[in-house]
Amino acid sequence: MDIFEMKGQRVKPGDSAVISFRIARLPTHTQIDLPVYIFRGAEAGPVLLLTAGLHGNEINGIEIVRKMISEGSVKPSRGTVVAIPIVNIYGFLQSERYLPDGKDLNRSFPGNQTGSLAQRVAWVLMNEIIPKIDFGIDFHTGGASLSNFPQIRCDFEYGLNLDLAKMFAPPFIMNSAMINKSLRRAAHRIGKHIVVYEGGESLRFDDFAISEGVSGTLRMMKALQMIDDAPQPAFRPKILSATTWIRARYAGIFHTLIQPGDILKRNQLIGTITDPFGETTYPIKTREGGHVICLNNMPVLNAGDAIAHIGKEKQTASAQHSLKT
Repeated sequence: MDIFEMKGQRVKPGDSAVISFRIARLPTHTQIDLPVYIFRGAEAGPVLLLTAGLHGNEINGIEIVRKMISEGSVKPSRGTVVAIPIVNIYGFLQSERYLPDGKDLNRSFPGNQTGSLAQRVAWVLMNEIIPKIDFGIDFHTGGASLSNFPQIRCDFEYGLNLDLAKMFAPPFIMNSAMINKSLRRAAHRIGKHIVVYEGGESLRFDDFAISEGVSGTLRMMKALQMIDDAPQPAFRPKILSATTWIRARYAGIFHTLIQPGDILKRNQLIGTITDPFGETTYPIKTREGGHVICLNNMPVLNAGDAIAHIGKEKQTASAQHSLKT
């Protein structure tokens, strides 16, 4: 009989389990555990990992995994899903990106069992969990005030990663090199394939990004033959081979004329920057066309601040405003 084992606990086909890993304890002696949810189908199949909350303030991914667990859609007919709704428990409790040691968990892999707190959490993932999976989706959001239109980030150099992204079928698929000491890169080095989903901004629910995250995960599960049905894509995925940032040339208050997901033309007016006193107005225009994959929602900008992240397809995009087909 096919048995899935983690931390000495066996989970039979068709069963589910919650396995907790002891991470550390607070100065108050409060124990911090990492709950890992195991959902097994009745038949054999691949093992898919869902991770959210590596950055504790990125709550959209946490809600995606929570929603799938709550609705029961996370349980496959074939294969196994390993779901970790909150990886960075410390950051989540404090609504912070980092851990108490000031380290970025997603820059701490493969970790160290006796290292910093971030390295210890990373070590648990890399030694207890990642070796048991085949594929994974790591859920993230944009940073503070930076709203990402739903997208999958993967390294186009590795064809299987791009195949996984196409299975997810998000509005955007973005070429993104693997960052040193990230979960994605560390997993790749031991033959495990993880793509990154980005949607919305930190500390703010984005219902559209959450819905796309759930639907895309189900589409990937269907493509991997783990389930039989999944929602159809609402968008034709745009494969972006290059991206660039539009930055503020002046300090002031930004008034936007665009939204995430828009298609921009060359020399298009995307907004204005004014001073707070009504004396000056500076128009902001694009140099090249492309897709708005991220927009800064913070009105007050300093010179050099990011305004919008623009992605370009391999071929010239048609001049249409909506991505919907």
